[in-house]
Amino acid sequence: MLRHFHYLRYVQEVLSFLGGISWWAWILIALGLVAVRDVIQRDHTISHNFPIVGHIRYMFEKIGPEIRQYFIANNREELPFNRRERSWIYASAKTENNYQGFGSDQDFYATNYHFIKPDLFPFRVDEKHISFRDPSFLPCAKVMGLANGRKRPFRPKSILNVSAMSYGSLSAKAVESLNKGAKKAGAYHNTGEGGLSPYHSNGADVVFHFGTGYFGVRSKEGSLDLNKLEKLVETNSFVRAIEVKLSQGAKPGKGGVLPGAKITAEIAAIRGVDEGKDVLSPASHKCFSTLDEMLDVIEEIAARTGLPVGIKSAIGKTHMWEELADKMVERGSGPDFITIDGGEGGTGAAPPSFADHVSLPFFNGFAQVYKIFQMRNLTDRIVFVASGKLGLPANAIRAFAMGADVINVAREAMMSIGCIQAQVCHTNTCPSGVATQSKWLQSGIDPTLKSERFYNYVKLFKKELLEITHASGYEHPCQYRLDDVETNTDDRSQISNLEEIYEYTKSEVSYTSLEDLASCPHLGGQNA
Repeated sequence: MLRHFHYLRYVQEVLSFLGGISWWAWILIALGLVAVRDVIQRDHTISHNFPIVGHIRYMFEKIGPEIRQYFIANNREELPFNRRERSWIYASAKTENNYQGFGSDQDFYATNYHFIKPDLFPFRVDEKHISFRDPSFLPCAKVMGLANGRKRPFRPKSILNVSAMSYGSLSAKAVESLNKGAKKAGAYHNTGEGGLSPYHSNGADVVFHFGTGYFGVRSKEGSLDLNKLEKLVETNSFVRAIEVKLSQGAKPGKGGVLPGAKITAEIAAIRGVDEGKDVLSPASHKCFSTLDEMLDVIEEIAARTGLPVGIKSAIGKTHMWEELADKMVERGSGPDFITIDGGEGGTGAAPPSFADHVSLPFFNGFAQVYKIFQMRNLTDRIVFVASGKLGLPANAIRAFAMGADVINVAREAMMSIGCIQAQVCHTNTCPSGVATQSKWLQSGIDPTLKSERFYNYVKLFKKELLEITHASGYEHPCQYRLDDVETNTDDRSQISNLEEIYEYTKSEVSYTSLEDLASCPHLGGQNA
């Protein structure tokens, strides 16, 4: 007992001594311990050579992107989306004033700056016109699968849609928000390669997308299970088309990686993989290795599901595209739509060397592929889906002038529901909760509110795009021609239209009127 008493007395004396130390002395002690640790360690030379002070350097390095974003960069300087572009998306999503005053802050004479030509007499919209009643009604001018005789052709109800972003890379609440917003906007929602989740099932038209991992329709051997795919389509009538990913702009030819930190039990069950382990999608497909085999797979999928089937790819070497076009002529069949993803695509995690240098940017790549199919009179059989920083009306019009039929957006959609371009999508630490599986970080997303914001963005995008289209004398953007857009070709104020730059004339799209599109039996897959 006496021993225990002495022990307690000793503890009290120690605590009393420590309590007598001033707060500033504690700070000095803590800094001294950090300094000793810095000198002893050898992992970081700066911290070793400059104890304590070195940490300030690392802190500023860590928050450097935020400092540049908020305090240094001007409105047009940042990449991939500058402040002006982000502001337009945010304002549109929130139905705030998305105008700008006092003229443009762009350099009209800068190289590659493009201009859309207005007509002397704009297209007239009277009170009886469908655009007067619904300023955002703007379906695709073509029907997916009609040319190839698919059982369930599909005319996208919106020319602006959600690009391939999987549940796993995006949070559950982000996917739910986009799907609910897409339903209201009449847009389709591409699942991305992570499989069909419950969050894709809130009413929007869905394009089921699979890549080399075959998630959601995966066999035990890691290949495509057609029986699972057929069952998925049968039990989910809102699936309107199937997209086979060959590659994507962010990392063509590399496959995909989803960090184990993002693989929850639910995601693992949807994908058919192990919880908590990194998921690697191979660089190439198991179910086909040649163009003939790929075309056979496409036809089998179409026959068993009745749906249009398309392919998605970044663009590099063109000889395979030439061979594909030749085989489509020979066989009289092929993909119903082709999604061309620009090298500027960015929602997939990728090494900088891939993101910066591998594959062509959208406009260059699209022009090369379009010409290949045009030379073989195939453009009327294919719906061309364009993807790659096209979520701003002026960029989209340039794509339509070149031959695009539908626009897919990824990062622009993410920004409409709160993404701040933190560029940490691959770390599971997205501060806006959009690209993370952290329950805490995504708790700030209200799907009811965010779905409305995505709907607003799509609605105002189509409204503004239509207004520019009308100013050019057209009713639908599919009517744009290459010579309707001009570009500064160098710094000597030389200007050329897109027809002169890309050396082709866009094939005329069969189009009558928006009223006819509204009465189409395949609009939004309503015939299914």
